[in-house]
Amino acid sequence: MADSDVLTFPPVDIAPDEELVHAVREVPLVRDARRLAEWVGGRCAASPRGVCEVTEQGLPHPAEAEAVVAALDLAAARLRLLWVVAVNGRLVEVTRQGARPGPGVPDPMEFWDGVVMDVLDRTEEGLTGSAVVDEHLTEILATIYSVREGMPLAALAGGILQAHEVGCEARAADLRRLRMSLPGELSAAMALLEYCGLIEMTGELVRLTQPGVWAVRRDLLREGHDAPSLGEVAALAELGAADLIDAMLHGRASASAATLWLERRVPEDAARELIKIAASGDAAQRGTAGTVLEELGPEAAQAVREALDEPMMWRYAAAWLGVRDLEAPALGEGDGAWVAVDTLAALLYIGAPVDSVAHFDLLGEDLLALVPEMGRADHPDALAVLEMLGRHHPDPLIAKTARKTAMKVRSRP
Repeated sequence: MADSDVLTFPPVDIAPDEELVHAVREVPLVRDARRLAEWVGGRCAASPRGVCEVTEQGLPHPAEAEAVVAALDLAAARLRLLWVVAVNGRLVEVTRQGARPGPGVPDPMEFWDGVVMDVLDRTEEGLTGSAVVDEHLTEILATIYSVREGMPLAALAGGILQAHEVGCEARAADLRRLRMSLPGELSAAMALLEYCGLIEMTGELVRLTQPGVWAVRRDLLREGHDAPSLGEVAALAELGAADLIDAMLHGRASASAATLWLERRVPEDAARELIKIAASGDAAQRGTAGTVLEELGPEAAQAVREALDEPMMWRYAAAWLGVRDLEAPALGEGDGAWVAVDTLAALLYIGAPVDSVAHFDLLGEDLLALVPEMGRADHPDALAVLEMLGRHHPDPLIAKTARKTAMKVRSRP
């Protein structure tokens, strides 16, 4: 996954393990899967072969399916999902001879993680009865995850329509039909997700259950997204600026941690701490501190204005002030080249794989024009950056220009 594909989610409060385990046991889907496994055990014991008959696909034989639906008062449409959950969760074991009780999964939360993956995997063949909801289900769950106080169903429907229009290039006629049918389809889908233990409804508000929060976060982390727990970021928010920047550079802290770090400080004080690290540190520290600084508004202006006297920070301070329509010194072409050097120099300090094309896209199409100016920039890392471009940039013209510029820099008195 490219860095641009990584999404940042707000920190969430994860319930204690014992509460989660208890809640998982009470999920209707889990209870029914266990009842199904118990029924299989009783049925198997009474059969001549000691197993229950299954089809070639490993599903209950039609006669068995009819019997279990009647015996346990199950919704027939949910039996396939229940069977998949029971088999993949090792509650039921399917062999060539038939089905029999399985050993189960020892860790309740690993079992729950598997249950949720089984549910989400069913969207490809139809889970909720709505093709559109199935197509966007992971996005829907991620959206609800982001709004812990609850999300109105109408707002959720509007988001699905927008995502379907943009992502699937739906035609106007299709969207008109979908606007009519989606509310009913979404309501039925939410009822199924409630049965699966992922969401809970309060009037027209939908929110994730605690097991749902745990499972969706686990899935987001598996996909490489930034989805911290409140406990993780709370500890990081107590760090000083230097330790926070170091943790961010080494992947121990995320953007969410930085946001909470700022929320717990007076804006001017936070800005001064960050600027001190940026002004005295290397390009990687400066870039990371600058990224955090960007989250602050005009209330930090006085501290940023003081940074206009810092040789390594004044350009960033001027840009910060200018973007917020505050009085600031003008930046020239040479200053743009200096910032370009500083931006690329960060790759040298963090040990990024400079043979990756994606890392050179930081400056877009302007890089070729900037390279000669970078050679004239009064930056301590200018030569090192030009040599890096000359050796590793995939565009032969940029690489050649960088090598020529580096040669001129080295030949200066």
